[in-house]
Amino acid sequence: MVAAAGPLLAASISAHAAPTAIGGYTINLFASAPAGSSAPDSIAVVGSDVYVGYGNGGDPTGAGGATSTIAEYNLSGALLASTAVTGHNDGLRYNASTGTLWALQNEDANSTLVQITPGTLAQSSTYDFTSFPHGGGYDDAAFSGGTAFISASNPVNNPNTAPAIVKATLAPGQVNVTSVLAANATAHVINTNGSTTLNLQDPDSMIFAPSGQLVLDSQADAQLVFVTNPGAPGQSVSVLNLSNQVDDTVFSGSGQRTLLFAAKGDNALYTVTGDFAAGTAYSAAASNSGISGTDFIGQLNLTTGNLTPIVSGVSGPGGEAFLPTGVPEPTSLALLAGPLLGLLGVRRRRTPS
Repeated sequence: MVAAAGPLLAASISAHAAPTAIGGYTINLFASAPAGSSAPDSIAVVGSDVYVGYGNGGDPTGAGGATSTIAEYNLSGALLASTAVTGHNDGLRYNASTGTLWALQNEDANSTLVQITPGTLAQSSTYDFTSFPHGGGYDDAAFSGGTAFISASNPVNNPNTAPAIVKATLAPGQVNVTSVLAANATAHVINTNGSTTLNLQDPDSMIFAPSGQLVLDSQADAQLVFVTNPGAPGQSVSVLNLSNQVDDTVFSGSGQRTLLFAAKGDNALYTVTGDFAAGTAYSAAASNSGISGTDFIGQLNLTTGNLTPIVSGVSGPGGEAFLPTGVPEPTSLALLAGPLLGLLGVRRRRTPS
């Protein structure tokens, strides 16, 4: 079966952009979209499995019967299983406190949350958000010490004085939110060592930095917001003005590492392997930023906000995650297995542990 599928696979790979990496880095195709799925975005790595949310071109308000795909891969890019969720998935994060993936749907309005069990992909009932003080939706989540933080996306007002980050607590069928960071908070400007009043118009992806700061990407504003002690006494805020609009930002450990990233326009997942500096930030320069040459993965200078491309030639880079250390680069067989299963509509489910 593998030999017969060779021409089909070659046609699939050639349909994608041909990404290139700078010297010292190698890039490989990790997986193509499963059959019937498109626009990969959020990535969550849990143990030896990779979970990816496919938005499938659905409306970000959930209108029109939007459905998304959550796909599970092994570390070689072979598709293990997939499940459908109702709505347009944009945020997919692992909550170690609950041992579940949090899948957030409909980032522009009518947001919902579903918890998914890794391995079995069993879904909880849907949780509805009880309030939308900013008038939009909810996009991404980050977790610390059992506390869940969620970005409040697509605000309706400019200036925006509503929450940009909220703390989320679950009740039966509900997500209750309380404000953590106001969109008009006063912030220290890292680039200039000055001060500014924020006006966050596009809160998007979030991650905790090695420093313990909660980092929020306000994509259309081309800003990263760093929150120290989020939601606690002594909370303080800094902002880094960026040279490009970005989607996800991740922080590296040291040494030979493999960065996995999604390219929505290519319907593909790629890995880039090389020596990454500890604590260094790498961002997906977003293709919808309206700035020429923004489809790349770049190393971010956390003092100046400048991005230096390490991977170019991708379409719509978004979700990013570093794979566990010691994982070999995809081989030709691994490159074959994941896309082939997706093309043939095969779903391989492993026996739950």
